[in-house]
Amino acid sequence: MIDERNWDSVDTLRARFGATRAASRAEPAPDWATRKDRLKRLLAMVREDEGRAIAAISADFGHRAAGDTRLAEIFPSNAEITHALGHGRAWMKPRRVATPIWFKPARSVIVPQPKGVVGIISPWNYPLFLSIGPLVAAFVAGNRALLKTSEYVPNFSDWMAKAAARHFAPDELSVIRGGPDIGAAFSELPFDHLLFTGNGEVGKKVMEAAARNLTPVTLELGGKSPALVTANADMDGAVARIMTGKMINSGQTCVAPDHVYLPQGAEGAFIEGARRWTAKHYPDIATNPDVTRIIDQRQFDRLVRIRDDAVARGATLHPLTDQPENGNSRLFPPVIVTGAPEDSAIMTEEIFGPLLPVIPVDGTDEMVARITARPRPLAAYYFSKDAGEIAALSQRIVSGGACHNETIMHVAQSNLPFGGVGGSGMGSYHGRAGFDTLSHLRGTFVQPRLNGVGMLAPPYGKRFGAMLAAVQRMVLARG
Repeated sequence: MIDERNWDSVDTLRARFGATRAASRAEPAPDWATRKDRLKRLLAMVREDEGRAIAAISADFGHRAAGDTRLAEIFPSNAEITHALGHGRAWMKPRRVATPIWFKPARSVIVPQPKGVVGIISPWNYPLFLSIGPLVAAFVAGNRALLKTSEYVPNFSDWMAKAAARHFAPDELSVIRGGPDIGAAFSELPFDHLLFTGNGEVGKKVMEAAARNLTPVTLELGGKSPALVTANADMDGAVARIMTGKMINSGQTCVAPDHVYLPQGAEGAFIEGARRWTAKHYPDIATNPDVTRIIDQRQFDRLVRIRDDAVARGATLHPLTDQPENGNSRLFPPVIVTGAPEDSAIMTEEIFGPLLPVIPVDGTDEMVARITARPRPLAAYYFSKDAGEIAALSQRIVSGGACHNETIMHVAQSNLPFGGVGGSGMGSYHGRAGFDTLSHLRGTFVQPRLNGVGMLAPPYGKRFGAMLAAVQRMVLARG
């Protein structure tokens, strides 16, 4: 149940934005010492309050496996902060780029500048990491931030607001709590950049609101991320990695494997392998503390709906345990689904839970055809012992990110940009990509006192024509 008691008002939101914007304009270019200090305070906030953060998130889920939170939220948050601390000073330096010979002796430089005030809207499924990751990018780039947390995780939101207040001044970082009305008002503020993580329909509204202020946006959306298991794959290895990616957070992960393509006749081996894997890693699933619950009744009912729709349209369910779902505790054990029609809800909506359609096809060409007929996914997962086969498949499919013989691990790599493409989002962050996204990379042309550009000024006579013709020949010779 959503708790509205601690929600902030629109007036509070606007006041905090005004104060943060004024502070940003008064200090438009924080030095590395200031940025480093903010990152260290962010790291201290996560490390000192780790236990309370884990408990708050678990309370919001009805039970969130502590291992899921430590592995997928605490660890990558700490890693992202320490990576920025180790590299941020170098990222700040002006970047010398080549200047064409006809402009010599001038120099060309790219100078990173803070954008100013960054708005961040985080989701409920990984509320800590998907708040901390964008905040790291904002702080290392020299910005201040306002963070709007999800109304579906009120305990986490309260923890985050109190923790941020202990470690940051309100004009450095403010945490805003509230529902859709506050979210809409947040999106309408004239931020210098707005980063949203969530579903595509809300993303469209955020982008529409931001457009009225010409605010640049980064949209981290979702989609149906496929796994491709070819005839050359190690089946047991593929099952293990796909099930791992599917079952962390009970499938409530934007980059979880959404469905699996494999060769005709291989589905039986995959299903049996998945049953063995589940029995090994999640025994006694009804009481197993490592099993995360579905976040709320709304999401639980949605999973039941898309599962039942598939069955009504001829699909077959293959439960991976003997335990049925429990609406009271929102336990939803994993189920493989075969025979779901292409236009069924389970095959058109992002699943975001432990339902896994398995689709037998006639070879990799059919895999590619089916995937490219859909909106571009946030991630694609390729399984084969033939690296050349994976490379060929990967070239034919455009996705936000990818893993070879693995799932979801690309998200935790600070040296890899994370983001979507097309329907799965726009823009990217993490590491250097996050610094660049939340910086204005200002192109700067440095002209020395002694130069020859005056010879190209009017009146345009014979000397001008000869010089321009010579430069033109140089340009074309490089084509």
